[in-house]
Formats: sequence, C-alpha cells, structure tokens
Amino acid sequence: MPSATTGAPPQPVQAARRRSASFVLDASILATFLAASSAPTPLYPLYQDQWRLSAATVTVVFSAYSLALLTALLTTGALSDHLGRRPVLAGALLLAVASMVLLATAEDSGSLIAARILQGAATGTATSAAGAALLDLQDPLRPGRSTLTNSIAPIAGMAAGVLVSTLLVRFAPAPTATIYLLMALLFASQAIAIAFTIETAGRRPGAWHSLRPHLALPGSARRALLLVGPGVVSVWALGGFYSSLGPSLVHLVDPHAPRAAGGTVFFTVTAAAALVVWTLRHTDPLVTATVGCLAVIPAAALTLSSLQGAGLTALFAGAALAGLAFGAVSQGALGMTLASLEDRYRASTLGAYYVLSYLSMSLPAIAAGVATQHFGLRTATHAYAVAVAVLALAATTTLITRGAHHAAERSTPPDERHEGDSPCRHRRPPSNPPGPSAT
Repeated sequence: MPSATTGAPPQPVQAARRRSASFVLDASILATFLAASSAPTPLYPLYQDQWRLSAATVTVVFSAYSLALLTALLTTGALSDHLGRRPVLAGALLLAVASMVLLATAEDSGSLIAARILQGAATGTATSAAGAALLDLQDPLRPGRSTLTNSIAPIAGMAAGVLVSTLLVRFAPAPTATIYLLMALLFASQAIAIAFTIETAGRRPGAWHSLRPHLALPGSARRALLLVGPGVVSVWALGGFYSSLGPSLVHLVDPHAPRAAGGTVFFTVTAAAALVVWTLRHTDPLVTATVGCLAVIPAAALTLSSLQGAGLTALFAGAALAGLAFGAVSQGALGMTLASLEDRYRASTLGAYYVLSYLSMSLPAIAAGVATQHFGLRTATHAYAVAVAVLALAATTTLITRGAHHAAERSTPPDERHEGDSPCRHRRPPSNPPGPSAT
C-alpha cells in the first residue's frame, strides 16, 4: 500500500479527475464543431464580392452543410452506441481537419460547397457522439449539468466562431483562410487528446445495422419532441435566416454599415442564446420552451421594423430577442426530450433532435434564398418573419394547452406509463443490454 507521504492521489480521486477532464474535452469538441459551422457567416459577403455569388448561392452553400449533417445524423447518429464514443469522435475530428483545409483553399462556389458537405458529415457524426458522452459522464452530485452543457456548448461555440471570424475579417490579411487553418489545428489537437479520455460506451453488436437511415426514439422522448417540435422549427428557422442572410440584411438596412456588422448580427443571436440558456438552467423545461416561443413574435416584429426605417438598432434588438427565443426553446426542448432517458438511446435521441433542428435551419433558408433571388431580400424577409411568427404562435398555443398533460405524464413512474414507451421503428432486442451507466 503506498505511503501517505508519496503525494500520489487516491485512485478514486484520479478517476474523478479523468472523468472531469473527459467531460471538459467532450464539451469543447461539441463547441468547436459548432464554432466551425458559424465561422463562414461573416465571410459570405467576401465570397459574394470575390466570386459574384447571388443570395441564392449563399443559401445553397449554407444549406449544403446542414443537409450533409442531416444525412450523417440519420446514418451515424447511433454508431457510437455500438463502437464506443472515442472511435467515432476521433474519426469525425480527422474528417473535420480535412474539411477545414478544403475550406481554406476553396477557389470558387463549387469547391466551397464540397468542403461544406464534408464539414457537415463530420459535424453530424460528432454531434450525437459528443452529446451522448456528456450524458454518460453525468455527475450524480450535479444533476442536470450534462443536459445544460448539451444546450449551451453548441450555442456558445457558434457565438465564438462567428466572433473570431468577424475579428479576422477586420484584422487578418487572409480572413478566408486564417480562420479555417486555426480550426484545423484545434480539431487536430482534440483528435490526439481524445485517445486519453474515458470510454463511456462499451462495444456491442449492430454497428452496420445502425447505419441504415432511421430515427429511433423511446416513446417518452417522441411525445416530448412532438409537443415542442413546432417551437424548435420556428427558432431554428429564425437562426438559419440570420446565419445565412444576416449580413445581407444588415447591408440592406444600412448600406453604409461597416463590413464587420454583418457578422455581429448573428453573434448577437448566439451570444444572447447562450446567456439565456445559462440564466434559465434551473427553470422548468416546459416553461422555458413556452417563453422562448413567445419571444419569437416580437423578434420578428423588430426585424420587420428595421426595414421600415427603425434601422440597425431595431435589427440588433430583434436579433437579441431571436437569441433569447433560440436559447430558451433549445434548453426546454432538450430538457423535455432527454428526461429519464435510458443509456442506450442517448446518441440516437440526440440525433433525432438535431435532425429536426437542422432541417428547420436549412430548408427554410434555401426557400428564403430562392425568394430573395426572385422577389428581393426585403420581400423575402417580410414573408419569412410572418411565417416564423405564425408558427411560434401555434407552438405557444400547443405548449400551453397540452403542456399540463405532458408534465403530469413526466411525473408518472415509468412502470405505470402506457406500454407505448417503446422506441419507434427500431426496437433493440432484449439480448442487447444497455451501455454502462455513468450516473
């Protein structure tokens, strides 16, 4: 037995430190992937000037990433439940390094779209694996930390990515390459570090079968996502608009605004969202989601008022309210969907949530780009804002009228619920035990 004078920490302390370090790394990976996803936003005006891109082409570039991410989520969303978190994350990180190099060397819209597709595939593969690893590493003494981190890390990452990219546009000599090379170095460092983290999901059969496109949700998570789904659609659609066409909207509202203002409008959205997630971390998820849906309506109104003479002040106020809505709905939706979730459904459930989110972010953005091409950005913005506000109003009504029933269901012990709490479409056979619990 080692002497107390050796200074070596007890084994439980070493294990706790390693778990803590693994948690921090997994959170940083989630944030870094989303930072890389938002980094191109301030660069879109540069691409438009250099390559004469239309607004529709910009939304195609933006949406190519989202659609590739969706494909990866549908195919690899549950892969880490079978192979383990570390191998899947390591592969995704290396793929991300390659995508950053391609983005840094892109010379036209075609190469930019190809690089964004590769980036989307890497992000989709990593998102559910990193999020599930955070849930695996839940600390019993700090309940809710993992769900909170799953909510705040992506939003904080998007805020950091767009801020750094905006600063580089202002100060770096080659902004369309510098940000991606920095991200490539960060991804490479994380790929090395992941080898030293704790593996929280044991290997089990079914990896090839899990690659078939499907969504597997336990009944409780499915009902929660159906309840809060319209709110998720409205806030992610709003986020997609600011991310893809925000810089162009800033220029439309004030043609003399500095170039950096185009990036800061989306930074306002993401920074406000991160602040709201942290502030409302102890609030009931149903209440949080409802407040977020309500905030969409004045956000849309302020955005429209900026086009009627209120200027950039109204536009940035609307962006801040859009961020409040985005953060609140995301926090509430994840809290409702991930409640009392079995270990073996963590990655696939997170994958399903992100499938809905990124569909909501990409498809409306494509429609907005096409509308801008044919009717102009002003008309497209009016139509988009009205549609999002109507959807948010419907989501608020649904949450208020059906929320009480859902809250009562959540308080019912699992063994007393209806037997419909089985996963949809693909039930895992009883012979496959759940992965090791970290709680």
